[in-house]
Parts: sequence; structure tokens; C-alpha cells
Amino acid sequence: MNTSIRLQLSFMMFLEYFIWGAWYVTVNTYMVTNLQATGQEVSYAYMALAIATMISPFIVGMIADRYFSAQKIMGVLHLAGAAALLLASLTSNTYLFIGIVLVYSLLYMPTIALSNSVAFSQMSDPGKQFPGVRTFGTVGWIVAGLLIGYLAIEKTAAIFYIAAAASALLGLFCFSLPDVPPKGKGDSAAQVLGTEAFVLFRNRSYVVFFISAVLICIPLSFYYSFANLYLNEAGMENAAGKMIYGQISEAVFILAIPFLLRRIGVKKMLLVGMAAWVLRYICFAYGDIGANLWMLYTGIILHGICYDFFFVTGYMYTENRAGEKIKSAAQGLFTFATYGLGMVIGTLFSGMVADYYMLNGTRQWQSIWMVPVYIAAAVMIYFMLAFRDKKPV
Repeated sequence: MNTSIRLQLSFMMFLEYFIWGAWYVTVNTYMVTNLQATGQEVSYAYMALAIATMISPFIVGMIADRYFSAQKIMGVLHLAGAAALLLASLTSNTYLFIGIVLVYSLLYMPTIALSNSVAFSQMSDPGKQFPGVRTFGTVGWIVAGLLIGYLAIEKTAAIFYIAAAASALLGLFCFSLPDVPPKGKGDSAAQVLGTEAFVLFRNRSYVVFFISAVLICIPLSFYYSFANLYLNEAGMENAAGKMIYGQISEAVFILAIPFLLRRIGVKKMLLVGMAAWVLRYICFAYGDIGANLWMLYTGIILHGICYDFFFVTGYMYTENRAGEKIKSAAQGLFTFATYGLGMVIGTLFSGMVADYYMLNGTRQWQSIWMVPVYIAAAVMIYFMLAFRDKKPV
């Protein structure tokens, strides 16, 4: 892969995740401020992305891969996505807004897989070359958060203008990317959904891990759906910019995974990840912008351990147990179950909890955050007692 192509792919990844980071983190605050949305309505907006995650494999595997060059369909989807983002900024009707977010999510989520396909097609050694290119995606998310926070626009429609502009730019840029022609013959529905990987359920320990992965998405949903709103209501200035510390910690802690996994094993790695969820929400429950400000920062920074030690380790564990023949199907099934099914359940439940603990128009955040504490603790205990797989990863 020459330098020119590397730069193209890096810029593609930067914009791909800049777009997502520009609106996703702060849309809860936007909805409550501008649409007077309830917690349940906020959860519907986040659920739209989870639904799109479940549907997008069909769009990529059953349609895009068969009939269109990857970079071209990616370009069209981002151009259409730019229009959808602008429409989202124009409506004052909450449910119309949620509908537009669903349409946009159906346009955006397939582009993640497509961007990976474009990148992999140009690499002679993806194992060594892809991480360096993909890192620019994390950088894009961080830059988006810093920009939104610096401009102090997280409560305004400007988040959609910035995301739309970046989406339009990437849409046009995609047509200059190297050609990735259609395969002509796409994967079967079983391959796309990953149902070939059901054979993994013959392993009791993998079933325990799988159930734990779905359930841990409930605490995860609380963070995505309400953390920015909570930090703003708590009085934290530049909350969007401060939340970027979570992405920075994610980039740092992922480097520790290979080192730690060999030394403490997959079970302890996953338990550390789940314990971090418990600690994070305790910090949110008892933190404030006064003497306990450090607890809010700790809760944000723990994102790296929460995400990397459970989900990244989980992807590695899944691939190891699946083997070469069904590893793609296994990863597809794991993604479908967690970021799809798990997040749908989580977003619905977190919205119900946020509305339940509303007193005289004020959210009782301590009570809200203690709910994911109990859930994460229960999942951790269940996993600790039931998981028995001692085979090294």
C-alpha cells in the first residue's frame, strides 16, 4: 500500500467517525433542550441506531456487495445522509425527528462495513496496516467532540450542520477512492446474519459469555443515551469536549489488551471490564461539579476499560473460539446481538428508568445511575460464577 492510498484511507476513516461523533454524543442534550423530549423519546432515537445495526448487514451483504462498487455506494449513502441530517435539524416534532434519525441510521451504519471493505481491499497485510488507518477514525471522533465542545454548540442544531457538511464532503470524496468492484455473488442470509456461528452455543462457557455480552449492553446504553445530558445538567462546562477523555482512554487501554490477556486470561479481563462499569456508574451517581468533580472525570475516563476490556476482548475471544471457517459469521452474530439486540433492549430500558426517576421536572440522577450499577454487578457475579472456559486466547 503506497503512501497516497494510505493517506486517502486515513482521511476516509477520519471523516467516517467524525460524522458520527459530531451528533451522536450530544443528541440527547439537543432533544431535551429543543424538542422537550422525555427520557423514553431520547431512548427511541438511540434505539434507531441499534435497529440499523441489525439491518445494515443485509444492506451490505445482500445488496451492496452484489451490485455496486463499495466506494460508490458508500458515497451515495453519505450524500443522502447529509440531506437527512439537515432535515433532522429543521423539525420541532419529536417523533418526526426520531423517524429521520432512523432513516439516517439506516444510511450511515452500512458505511462502516463498506469503509472497512474499501480499506482492506488496498492492503497487502491488513493485520499490520489496518490498525494504523483505523486509528484515524478514533482521531476523527475525538476532533468532533473537541470542536463541538469548543464552539459550545452541543445544545443547538449546529451539531447536525457540522455532521452534514462532513457527510457531504466524505460522500464526494468516496468517488475518488480506489475502485472496489461488486462481488457479483453476495453472501447467503445465514452468512450475513452469522447464524452459521450458532454452533458456538454448544459450548456452555460461550453461552454464558454471550448472555453476559447482551446484558452488559444495558449499562452501556445508559452511558450513550444520557451521559452528556447528565453532565450538562450537573453544570459541567464543555461537557462534549470533556467526554472525549473517554475516547482517548479507549485508544490508550486497547494497547494494553495483548499484554494483559496473555498474563491474566480472558475471564479476568472480562471481569475487569464489567467491574469498571460498576465503578463508573458509582462515580456518576455520587459525583458533582464541586468537591467530587474528580468522580465525574473518573467515570468518563473509565470508558476505555469498560469498552476495551469487555468488547474488544470479547471480539478476540469470539474469533478464537470460532476458528477460521466461521469467524466472520461469529463476529457478525456477536455484533448483531450486542450493538443490535442488546442496545435495543438497553436503550428502551434506560429511557424508562430516566422517566421513572423524574420528580417535579427534575431527574434524580443518583437513582438513575444506581440502576446500571446493580445490573452490571449482577452480570459480573453471574459471569464470575458460571464461566468456566480456561482455554487460552
